[in-house]
Amino acid sequence: MSKKLIWFSLIFLIMISVLALKLITQSEREESIITENNTLVKYPPKTVPPGSDSQYDIELTMTKEGKLDLEATVILNNISQDSWNDLVFYFIPNIFTENTSQELNYPLEVPATIQLHNVTLDGEQVDYNLEKDTLSIPLSKELEPGNVVRVNFDYEFTLPEGGVRFTKSNENYHLAQFYPMVATYRDHKWNKEEYRFRGETYHTGFSDFKVSYDIPEGYTFVSTSEADEYPGKTVGTFEVNDVKEVFIAILKEPMVIQKQKSNINIRVFGFEDKADLYKEISEVASDTLTYFQENIGPYPFTQLDIVIDGLGMEYPGIVTVNSIYNSGPVNPDALKSMVIHEIAHQWFYGVTSNNPYHNAWLDEGLASFSASLYHFSTSNEKIPYESMNEQIGKLEPIPVNLPLDKYDKQMSSYVYEKSVTMLWNLIEQKGGIEEAEEFLKTYYDYYKYKEVDSEEFVRFTKHYFNLEDDSFFKEWLLLE
Repeated sequence: MSKKLIWFSLIFLIMISVLALKLITQSEREESIITENNTLVKYPPKTVPPGSDSQYDIELTMTKEGKLDLEATVILNNISQDSWNDLVFYFIPNIFTENTSQELNYPLEVPATIQLHNVTLDGEQVDYNLEKDTLSIPLSKELEPGNVVRVNFDYEFTLPEGGVRFTKSNENYHLAQFYPMVATYRDHKWNKEEYRFRGETYHTGFSDFKVSYDIPEGYTFVSTSEADEYPGKTVGTFEVNDVKEVFIAILKEPMVIQKQKSNINIRVFGFEDKADLYKEISEVASDTLTYFQENIGPYPFTQLDIVIDGLGMEYPGIVTVNSIYNSGPVNPDALKSMVIHEIAHQWFYGVTSNNPYHNAWLDEGLASFSASLYHFSTSNEKIPYESMNEQIGKLEPIPVNLPLDKYDKQMSSYVYEKSVTMLWNLIEQKGGIEEAEEFLKTYYDYYKYKEVDSEEFVRFTKHYFNLEDDSFFKEWLLLE
């Protein structure tokens, strides 16, 4: 064998060895966590599979009169182990039509209108059933696991005034959940619950989107896309991958404050003569993003939009803030706190997923906990363990992870407040603020782009903190 051949053979063997080492290291990283005492623990995840996988192609056109035309093509893949007899979508705009809103005792002076022209399956027109926010399509032939269908929807609609998230507000158009959204599939059925006006009752998997739009002059297009510009175009296209949903706001002559921080463009859109307040909000958002990126993980976009109009709500890459369920605009301090909370959702909802109907505390509680962690880490205030525990001591001993329909008007007291207090109680025993930061960072890194339920959160936390049993969690979580 020549020296050159021996040399090349040696290089090849080294390359193969390096590749094998990388694969082994990656496998170990995916199946291990570093616990609080820096111990490497083998830990295979037990996350919740979505059952369905979707790609969306959406074409949206808006007239000067505010009428919108939408054509949406959804490529839907059955990644469950069952054969499907039907397809199920959330169709939330129907909730705010005159008939449905009155049926649900939520009358609107200006309801939405919808004219659904056509639904096709692989190019063939099909029948469908639309009841409240559930749009189902019976299949003439079962869709086997691993098979794909192409569904096309064509409809015209207008937005309601006084709707929840999907609404027209102050000449602005909030397009939340405006397209047919594929439900997840699990336990041999479609995971689709009844719509509720409080809380998020829709649950989707991570999907890829391509969106094109054509809007009238005089409006600014703001969306989940990190490529939106200001002043913006009235005609354009964007693509975004691995997001749970897409949100679009079509804004009438906003005041815009922009701030660049750590390669992230922060844009605040307001509609009053409050430039100083909007600048303060941009500073708060900048500090919050920096803290979360340093102590939890990377923000997944290069732009964050904050629209100061409508209900406080999180969407991938964009949040809306101003009010809480028709309570009217909140004061400036509450507005800033709302901004921090909604930004925290970019990590806990936007990247780590959970079912918000059955496990709302996993995004609302962790977002609230992260917001409080930011507050206590950047101020001189001590964590008020005693007053927090005194407050939840006034509540009935109800778990924080019940389905939304099992709570009365006190749902927020459990999902947002009691869950946060119990997390702080855990952290108090384990090391305080620095330990809280490390715990969230490890959790986020391990579960990004995965879905977690309460049982898996407990399992992870027990491994991380070396807890022997479930005794700490039985006080506030209902576990199977």
